[in-house]
Amino acid sequence: MLVKITLVIALLVSIVFPVGYFFAGERQKGRFQKSLGWNAVGFFGVMLLASIWMLSGQAYAAEETAVVEEAASGLKYIGAALAVGLSCLGGGIAVASAASAALGAISEDSSILGKSLIFVGLAEGVCLYGLIIAFMILG
Repeated sequence: MLVKITLVIALLVSIVFPVGYFFAGERQKGRFQKSLGWNAVGFFGVMLLASIWMLSGQAYAAEETAVVEEAASGLKYIGAALAVGLSCLGGGIAVASAASAALGAISEDSSILGKSLIFVGLAEGVCLYGLIIAFMILG
């Protein structure tokens, strides 16, 4: 319990101290970089301490079937998350390219609005396909 309280206090200090340094004192050049550096050092230091604390416990063996079922369940969720995340990332890149090209084309000739909306919609469809695959993985 004491370790948890110490980690919470250290995390709060890693946030409060850099913000206080940024807003207090004279307006000097490089103040933002220093406060951001202190924030990063404090935050990642606290995360390192928390990781060491969490991994320092004892490990106990479980039954083999339970471990396999838990691993399969975990991999199922990771696969669903990857399907949604990567498809949405690709869809976002595709929409950014298609929408900017469509806006440029529409500004020159407004009669091609329907065609350009179809291409933007097809790019958005990639995200929906990833979501459908994730539901199939989880179901």
